[in-house]
Amino acid sequence: MTIGLAEAKRRLDEFAGSAAGESPLYEHLASKAAEDDEVAGLLAAAPEEASPALLFAVAHRLVQADPIHPLYRYYPALGGANGVDDETWPLFREFLLAHAGEAAGMLASRSLANNEVRRAASVFPAVAMAAKQAGGKIALLEVGTAGGLLLGMDKFAYRYQCDGGEQLVAGPAKAAVGLHCALDLAPGAVLPKLPKKLTVVARAGLDPQPLDLSDEDELAWLEACVWGDQPDRVRLLRAAALAQRKSPPRIVAGDAVGAFDEALALLPADVPLVVLTCRTMGHMHDADRGEFLSRLAALGESRPLWWVMDETYEHGLSAVLPGRDELAFAVDGQTALGLARRTAGGWDAVALARTTRYGARMTWLAV
Repeated sequence: MTIGLAEAKRRLDEFAGSAAGESPLYEHLASKAAEDDEVAGLLAAAPEEASPALLFAVAHRLVQADPIHPLYRYYPALGGANGVDDETWPLFREFLLAHAGEAAGMLASRSLANNEVRRAASVFPAVAMAAKQAGGKIALLEVGTAGGLLLGMDKFAYRYQCDGGEQLVAGPAKAAVGLHCALDLAPGAVLPKLPKKLTVVARAGLDPQPLDLSDEDELAWLEACVWGDQPDRVRLLRAAALAQRKSPPRIVAGDAVGAFDEALALLPADVPLVVLTCRTMGHMHDADRGEFLSRLAALGESRPLWWVMDETYEHGLSAVLPGRDELAFAVDGQTALGLARRTAGGWDAVALARTTRYGARMTWLAV
């Protein structure tokens, strides 16, 4: 089933609004595409689940493969230096329609992939807090891991730039990947205490469509899913992917319910377990989300278990910490970082921070 031209245009216009302030290139292209029957028609003819973000990822991948085309100059992620001007849309439109057949095939066969490395900076304080409560060593299981880059968070270096000029640093001093995150405090909050070292003794992930980042084509697709005028994100992604090749994590292909036990079996049963979800829960069907949380609760009865979530409040923390409507995604478009520990009496949960889309900024809450 497809969505039709009117709905495709509506989605493109909505996407243009979401890109405002973050991606001048995609804001411009999406707003123009929303007014163009032929370009919007590519999305209209795609499967219903295809999104504007997927359309622009497909275009990005096609431009990657044609580095002599002048459109290349408008993609800083590919080394281009031009900003948006009067030539951007005409070149984009001509290029995409000339590759309409390839684009249609990719829209039908590809799915949007995201493995944003900077989100490790958002979740690191919560995972470190869980490890401290666990006594130091943990096993880490990420649900919705994509290529598994967040599973390497203990090998990254972190620098948190706080309001007033103070800095918090964590992680190994010499690391292939260094992440920066702006951190401000909500009223009544105090800065978190971060360890120099996080000890992850075993790690595994599961994903419906895991990515093999040792495969250059799959890595190129993941890079193409990054917005084309955000080169820093691509550089970090590639650096983390190359570092991961030295010791790739084990990833099980499957969903959060059907493959959970298989992924869990990869980890030692006698080590405290931290289950991580990052922008994953909202992609689950309601029934699967409920079953997944039931599985976590049952598992926490038999072994020490913590759930770290960086999700919209509605799809994550609300299940274990209800009544905090001020954390809702609709309030400010940010997600809620939470930590929940399973105890004999149920979930012991706390809201730690508000986080932005790609982990560049977080607001630490009063705990």
